[in-house]
Amino acid sequence: MPSTPTPTEWPNDVRTLAIDIGGSGFKAAVVSTDGAMLTQRVRIETPYPCPPEVFVDTVTHLVHDLGSWDRVSVGFPGLVRDGKVRNIPTLSRRAYDGDSDPDLEALWENFHLAGALTDAFNVPVKVANDADVQGCAVVEGNGFEFVMTLGTGVGTALFLNGKLAPHLEAGHAPFRKGDTFEEQLGNVARVAVGNDRWQRRLVKAIAAYHAFLFFDTIYIGGGNAKHVDPSILPPNARIVDNTAGILGGVRLWDMDS
Repeated sequence: MPSTPTPTEWPNDVRTLAIDIGGSGFKAAVVSTDGAMLTQRVRIETPYPCPPEVFVDTVTHLVHDLGSWDRVSVGFPGLVRDGKVRNIPTLSRRAYDGDSDPDLEALWENFHLAGALTDAFNVPVKVANDADVQGCAVVEGNGFEFVMTLGTGVGTALFLNGKLAPHLEAGHAPFRKGDTFEEQLGNVARVAVGNDRWQRRLVKAIAAYHAFLFFDTIYIGGGNAKHVDPSILPPNARIVDNTAGILGGVRLWDMDS
């Protein structure tokens, strides 16, 4: 397995293959050090079911025509520690809107995703939660910053003075009516209750998170951020572009993760 250079060893023209994994699609592009996309962004529908071997095959097929790169960053919709998958609510389903499957959960549990992708690409690979990667692209480094991504589920990330904190699956925390934040704000819930009710839930969720995190700024991203009316949000909230999932792949290499 190739060794991972320290950030100071990378040349100024280092090319990063940034991969953003979502419940509805896999996206990728090669990005420069200043965050400019050097290739078109490619996308493929998320395959279901998606055990690890299908995942690796799908990702390598997706980026086949993107040319060359020096390193890879992957934003993954689950909990990853030391390159290993610890929790994967999205890809443990046999269908996009299905329930978690125990057999798929078992296949993903402790799967060394960073190692498998390093073998596939033969360059250094970093894998982090997708909300962590999006946050790398948008945080300003001022105080305690909270990132909340709205898509198939609910992702979260925390940064203190520009440093990425250890990842917590805060979307799985209890929220209201016996449901978690993810159950109340995930895409299945949004479709079921409609955008207006869903947005009211979001405002309550932001207040609930602030009650125990006391964040200075919250950034709201992900595919469903487009359904949010900025005027209903508190003054310390920002809606960020969904391309952050790609662009954060460069800054991930400069973060403590």
